[in-house]
Amino acid sequence: MASGPMETQGFRLLEATIGDIHAAFASGEITAERLVELYTRRIEAYDRSGPKINSIITIDPNAAEEARRLDRAFAAGGLTGPLHGVPVILKDQIDARGTPTTLGSVIFNEFFPDKDSFVVEKLRQAGAVIFAKATLGEMGRGDSHGSLYGSTGNPYDPARTAGGSSGGSGASVSANFGAIAIGQEGFASIRRPSAWNGVVGMRPTAGLVSRTGVYGGWPSMTGSLGPMTRTVSDLAALLDVMAGYDSEDPATAYAVGHIPDSYTAYLDPEGIKGARIGILSQSMGFFAEPDTDDFRLVSDVFEKAVQELEAAGAEVVPINEVPDLAPLMATRASEGRGDEGWSLYFLRNESPPYPSAEAMRQSPEYSQVYPVNRSGTPLSGPQAYGEYLIAREQLMSNIMKIMADARLDAIVHKTVEHQPTLISEGVGPPHYDMRGASHLNTFLVHVPSISVPAGFTAEGLPVGITFLGRPFSDADMIKLAYGYEQATGHRTLPPTTPGLPGEP
Repeated sequence: MASGPMETQGFRLLEATIGDIHAAFASGEITAERLVELYTRRIEAYDRSGPKINSIITIDPNAAEEARRLDRAFAAGGLTGPLHGVPVILKDQIDARGTPTTLGSVIFNEFFPDKDSFVVEKLRQAGAVIFAKATLGEMGRGDSHGSLYGSTGNPYDPARTAGGSSGGSGASVSANFGAIAIGQEGFASIRRPSAWNGVVGMRPTAGLVSRTGVYGGWPSMTGSLGPMTRTVSDLAALLDVMAGYDSEDPATAYAVGHIPDSYTAYLDPEGIKGARIGILSQSMGFFAEPDTDDFRLVSDVFEKAVQELEAAGAEVVPINEVPDLAPLMATRASEGRGDEGWSLYFLRNESPPYPSAEAMRQSPEYSQVYPVNRSGTPLSGPQAYGEYLIAREQLMSNIMKIMADARLDAIVHKTVEHQPTLISEGVGPPHYDMRGASHLNTFLVHVPSISVPAGFTAEGLPVGITFLGRPFSDADMIKLAYGYEQATGHRTLPPTTPGLPGEP
């Protein structure tokens, strides 16, 4: 099923949606092979040269041949699936046969997985072209810096970070290096780079999308793959393909019975009209500094976004304060099963890069791994994790009660409470990492969140707002996000990556 408006006045590569691409296939204006060529040209011009965004680690060497195969199939019988011929960029912790899964690290530079991840299998079945692998915070942590590639710049200001850990996915799809992208979020790793790169990004309810063949998956419940796109319509179409039960990822059992026939059915241009939206202005960003000018610049945009919600027909309801929000969120802890997860991921391959996580840590290359801000490392161990589970249950009750008492359809908050930080201040003092990221959704785990562009600060940097809902209200969040997007149209092409000469 195609999504987005069907263009009839000539195909334009910049900002092309899935619907635009399929209409151009039908009219003969473009082929899948030509799309791969055009996006590769943009990567050469702007990612590896020019502003050097540095968001792509690998272009799949089989992409052009796969595109040619799909073109032959289209000539013989039309679209082979809802993503036929659409070039997809993957965060480089998602396995795809034929390309390395590097995790942005020198220690995995030559790791070629034996199998596709579950989601990549579904993408191929839907006709997508697996086009490229994007940069990420090394080992899936923090802002997008890695020992293999350096740092990823923000296409709105390459001196600033693209965020992370799905920074490459956010920067690349924003700069039109591919049609759509997929990220992974365990903290704020989809929504933060989405907001900072001016795109739409969703971390679905845990269990909606499988993590098999993805680093950081089961037995963790926190991490989730999610779509990152330039439009909500493309996000809905991509989520249609990604969602589904996978027996190798027990977390997906939670979602059985909660997946609609199609998320695209919720793309209502007036989806925000009549909705009751709780406005959460209380600061909850990671190491946020509310007394700074930088924080206030984002707050100015957020206040305008609230006015836009009202203008679009929403009934906004201020949420004065969530009880015990800060102390409860301070208990965040991991399961302490990292080595088990490492083994489940790597040992599904016949030739893992190391026999165990401990062997990896003992390798000479491990000393080159990019150091993360240790103050951002969650607590771990049985006692800490038990305390976190109690706090999570309490905070979930607090949030759900607020929504029930006020009859809210969603809560809206700032996706990130600060502007994108300078790369120089991430790799050097004061060592900013994930500054201002709101991570309420991943603390609660079982709620969906979608970030939508909300405009720009006075310094010209993108800001996003997040719609947070009840468990498995993913379709409703898409409806609200689409209504807001259609009413405002804040998505703007980055100034550093314009159209190239001869580009359609």
